[in-house]
Amino acid sequence: MAWCPFARKLELQPESDQQPAIRPTQFILHSIAAPWTAQRVYEYWQTTNLESHFGLGYAGDLAQYIGTETRADANAQANRRPDGTGAVSIETASNLKHTDPWTEEQIERLIALGAWLHHRHGIPLRICRSASDPGYGYHRLHAAWSSGGTACPGDARVRQFKDVVFPGIVARANGDTPPPTEEDPMPSVITESEAGGPALEAGAYVLLRMAADTALLQGPCAYTVTAYATVSGRAGTRITMRFHDLAIATRRPSLDLPIDCGVIGADGVLNVAVTRSGNLGTNEQLKVEIRADQAARVDRRVLRALRWAP
Repeated sequence: MAWCPFARKLELQPESDQQPAIRPTQFILHSIAAPWTAQRVYEYWQTTNLESHFGLGYAGDLAQYIGTETRADANAQANRRPDGTGAVSIETASNLKHTDPWTEEQIERLIALGAWLHHRHGIPLRICRSASDPGYGYHRLHAAWSSGGTACPGDARVRQFKDVVFPGIVARANGDTPPPTEEDPMPSVITESEAGGPALEAGAYVLLRMAADTALLQGPCAYTVTAYATVSGRAGTRITMRFHDLAIATRRPSLDLPIDCGVIGADGVLNVAVTRSGNLGTNEQLKVEIRADQAARVDRRVLRALRWAP
C-alpha cells in the first residue's frame, strides 16, 4: 500500500488490512457536507461502513486513512472493479449543504495530492470520460460513482475543479508551477479557562461562554478551535455539542450537525471536547452550544484556538 508523504497518517482499522487491493486509476473528489477537520472525518469513518482514502479540512489539514492501493468505499462501482482497478477518494470539509467553494488552503492540497497520485500511480492527466475511464473527477461526474445519485461536491466546487483544481494538477504534475515556498503565517494562540458554567435543562441547547463572551472568535480569520467542558450530572446523561457561525448583521446562525460527546459516567462527571477548523468572514462570529438529555451542569470551560488573520 502507498502512503502520501505530506498527509498525516491516521490508519483506519480493520479496513486498511482487511479490504482487497486495487490498482488506482482514478482520483475522485467529494464534499462531506460537514465543516470537519481531517481528524474529525477519521473519527466519523470509525462509526460507519464507509470510508475515503483521504480527508481534508478547511485549513488544509490533510490526512490519509487507507493506503492508495487498498479499496475504500466512497465511490460505489468505482471502489473496485472486476479487473482490480479502483478510485482513490478524498472527502473535503464543506458547509452542511456542500454549496460553498473550497478554500485556498484546500485547493493547494488538492493540487499537490493530485500531482502526487499522477507520479506515484500513473493516473493520466485527463478528466474521466466515463465511469471506468482513468483520470480525475468529482463525485457527481458519473452516476456509477454513487449508489443513489448525488449533487456532491456542489456547483461552486465543480466550477473550481474545472477552472482551477484540475488545471493546477496538470501544471504541477508537469513541473510548470512549483508548490508555494512562502512560509505559513504564524497564528495567534488563544487559551481561555474559566471555572463554572451554565445549568443545562433537559433537551435544550445552551450557548457555552468562553471568558465573558459567547463568541469564541470573530472574523475575518481562519482558525482551528477546540472547546472543552467538564459536565456533571446523573450517570447515563448524554451530552451533545454543536458549533455555529453567526452573521452579526442578520443575527441568523448557521448551525452545524450535533456532535455526540458521550454519556456521564458512574462518577457523575464527563469531560468533553469538540474541534472545528474553518474561516470567518467580516462581522461573522463562531459560537458553540451544549445540550444534555437530562438536567446537568457545566463545571469548567476551556478554549484553545489558533487564529490566522487575513
